[in-house]
Amino acid sequence: MSRAVRNHEKLQFRLGYKFADPDLLNRALTHSSAVSPAKRIERSYQRLEFLGDRVLGLVVADMLYRRYPKANEGELSRTLNTLVRKETCAVIARTLDLGSEMILGESEARTGGAEKEAILGDVTEAVIGAIYCDGGLGKAYEFVERMFEEFLADGSANKADAKTTLQEWAQARGLEPPHYHQVERTGPDHAPQFTISVILGEFEPLSASGPSKKIAEHKAAEAFLIRQQVWKDTK
Repeated sequence: MSRAVRNHEKLQFRLGYKFADPDLLNRALTHSSAVSPAKRIERSYQRLEFLGDRVLGLVVADMLYRRYPKANEGELSRTLNTLVRKETCAVIARTLDLGSEMILGESEARTGGAEKEAILGDVTEAVIGAIYCDGGLGKAYEFVERMFEEFLADGSANKADAKTTLQEWAQARGLEPPHYHQVERTGPDHAPQFTISVILGEFEPLSASGPSKKIAEHKAAEAFLIRQQVWKDTK
C-alpha cells in the first residue's frame, strides 16, 4: 500500500496537480481487467474516460477558437479531430509515464496492456476526467493546455489533417492512395520514436519521425505536401 501511495505522489508531481481525493486518480489508473465484473462501473476508469474525453474536446475547442480567430468551422473541426485523437493522448500518457502507474488485470499486464496505444489514450482521458472531478474545469483546462501546447505549437495545428489532404490531392490527380511504410522504431518502450515513409506514385518517398505511428505518418504527409508546394512551410 505504501508503494502505491508513493508512486501516486510522484505521478501527481508529474501531472502538476495534487488531488484532494487521491482515490479519483487511483480509479483513473484502473483498467477494467483489474476489477471484478460487479464493480467495473464503479472502480475502473471507464466512466472517467467518458467524462475526460468530453472535457478534453471542450478545452481544445476553446484553445483553437481563441488561437485561430480567422479559421472557419471546418478548419477548426479538422484540427480538433487531429489533436484529440487517441494517438495524441497516448503520446501524452508516455510523456507522463502513466503506463507504469496503471493497475491492470494479470492477463492484460501479461500481454503488454501498459504499452497499448488504445489503453494509454483511454487512461489519459480518464486522468483528465479525474482532475475535472477533483478540481473543476479550471484545473482541467490548465492541465490540458500545458500537455497539448506542443501539438498546437508545431506549426500544423491550424491546417487540415495532412493525411486526408494528401489523399484528396492524389485522388484529384488519378493516383493511387498514399502508402505509409514503417522504416524503423527506436527508443525504449515507454518513449518510442517511429520513422515512417510516405510512398505515392512515382514521387520520391519522404520520411518523418514521431512518438507514434500516426503522428509520424501525419508529419510525413505534411512534409510531402510542403515539398509539392500544396502547403506553405510555416516553421
